Formats: sequence, structure tokens, C-alpha cells
Amino acid sequence: MKNTGKATKWISYIFLIVLCLIWIMPLFFGFMTSFRSQTEVVSTGFRLLPVDWILDNYVAILENSSTAPILQWLWNSLFIAVSHTLLVVLVVSLTAYGYSRMRFKHRDQLFFLLLGISMFPGVVNLIPSYKIIETFGWVNSPLAMIIPGLAGMGNIFLVRQFMKNIPKEFDESARVDGAGEFTIYSRIIVPMIKPVLIVTGLFSFTGSWNDFLWPVIVYNDVEKMPITAGLLLLQDIYGNYRMIGQLMGSAFLAIIPTVLLFLFAQKYFVQSMNLNSGVKG
Repeated sequence: MKNTGKATKWISYIFLIVLCLIWIMPLFFGFMTSFRSQTEVVSTGFRLLPVDWILDNYVAILENSSTAPILQWLWNSLFIAVSHTLLVVLVVSLTAYGYSRMRFKHRDQLFFLLLGISMFPGVVNLIPSYKIIETFGWVNSPLAMIIPGLAGMGNIFLVRQFMKNIPKEFDESARVDGAGEFTIYSRIIVPMIKPVLIVTGLFSFTGSWNDFLWPVIVYNDVEKMPITAGLLLLQDIYGNYRMIGQLMGSAFLAIIPTVLLFLFAQKYFVQSMNLNSGVKG
């Protein structure tokens, strides 16, 4: 039995390593391509490592502030993603508190109705959403990216389930001491659900940063674009085998913030999977 268990374990490890290699090889090849000259890209064919390592592609990317201001796009995306994430955490935690801790008529029916409506594909709402944004005058504005999606039902469901596992005795004890709903929410519940709020913020940040279709629709001003819409523009500027190295370099500059975020916040994923992680004693 022990030998069978060890064999299964090794097979699992090998399978996971193979999957990891399949996933990482295209990224590694693209990253190496960003250090190749255009001549090498079109002449040497497939090579994992460059023959001559150069930084010219990154220098050209950072110096191009007219047709492809990538630093401005990165700043735009950072401002949008951070603002959106902070508001999502606030809105989602307040909403989840109402659906899990407060009592009002048809609470659960309303929640599951909204959850069911959220199952429709997002593309169905593109035209109505754009009309609303246009009516508010938010086209080419960061508000077009920050406001929509603040009350995502997936995030609310996740945080609500986490909150429901916290014993109601905490609320009752606080009310006996004279605490109001907002005090209970901010001083008792929020500290207990910190792991799931961090995961929600992480999902929101990466979702906002990587959103492609919506920014392409609501932005046409080059200076105000986020990085994803800018990368589409770069395909016309650097694509068609003209400047593949610069295109790859731009793509990898765009993923640096999300990679760093995952590296620093990955431990909270494990904590969020345990619904008891916020409850002590």
C-alpha cells in the first residue's frame, strides 16, 4: 500500500510538472524574444535563447511617447485597477454583510434572484452598458472602467458564504454592548474576513487590469487608454513581423504588476479556502 501511494504521488508530481512546462514554455519563449533583434527573429527560426542579447526593444518601447505611450497606459491601468479594487472591497463587503447578517423580508429570495440574473453572459449587457456610460458622459473616462462591475454577484456570494460561517454570537454580544450595525461590520466582521477580502481584491484587480473588450469599446483617446487597449493598438504598430521583439516586450511589461501581486498575495488563497480561518477561539 505504501509503494502504491508513493507511485501515485510521483505520477501526480510528474503530471503537474508536465502541465507547468506546457504552460510556461510559450511565456518563456516570448520573454526571450523580447531580447532578440528583429533580424534574429525573422532569420534564426525557433531558438529558446537569443544569439545576441539586446535591450534595444525595451529602450524603444519606453522612448515612444507619441504613438505608443506605454508608461502612460500602465499608469492609467494602475489607477483604474486600484480604484476599482478598493471600491469593490467596500461595496461587496457591505452588501455581503446585509445578505448574511441582517434580517429583512425576502432576503434570501432576492439574493438568489440576483445571483441567477448574473449568470447571463456579460456580452449581453455590452450595448446597454455602453449607452449608460455614454449618457453619463463617461466615454474616454476612468469612471467607465471603475464603476461598472463594483457589485459583482460572484464576489458577493464568496464573501457572504465566508460571513455566514461566523457565529452570530459575535453580533449579539456587540449589540448588548450598544454597538450599531456599522460598528459590528467594521470592527468585528471585517477583521475576521480579511483573507477573503484580500482574495476578492486580488480577483478584482487582475480582472480590471486584464479586461480587454470593454476598454476597447469605451476608449478611443490614445493617451487615456489602459494597457490592454494599448496592446491592441501596438499590434498595428509593431505587428506583422515588423517589430516582434518590441511587441513581446510591451506584453511582458503589461503583466509585471499582476505577477508581483500574485507572488505577494498567494498565501491568502489558501486561507480563503477555509471558511473557519477568520474565526478564532
